[in-house]
Amino acid sequence: MGEDLRYAELTPDTFAGCGEVPSPIRIGDKWTSRILVCLDRGPLRFSQLRVPLPEVTPKVLTESLRSMQRSGLVTRTSHGGVPPRVEYALTDVGRGLLEFQWQACGWNREFGARLADARREWARRGPA
Repeated sequence: MGEDLRYAELTPDTFAGCGEVPSPIRIGDKWTSRILVCLDRGPLRFSQLRVPLPEVTPKVLTESLRSMQRSGLVTRTSHGGVPPRVEYALTDVGRGLLEFQWQACGWNREFGARLADARREWARRGPA
């Protein structure tokens, strides 16, 4: 992930090529960082979040959103109606964490390859 995602359209390919980020920094569960990126542009409905996150099952996305809500990172607003419409949005806390994430992404772009090389070397020869 990188700052270029801040302005990219949310599509099923939004996170293509990101792979497993070798960063030593992990925010929340496996999907929290990507959900933060998606909500950076403003509130989204569950179905809108599914578009850039097609590999996440609805159950896991629900669990991630609930965890983020419990931690104060997102709000869940129900607008009622038939069918009911629910939107998720970043809180100030979530937006602050997203800013930290963008910094971590910058660090990872600069040092991630070296980190991955060190991990491979460690696995190859083990501890001294």
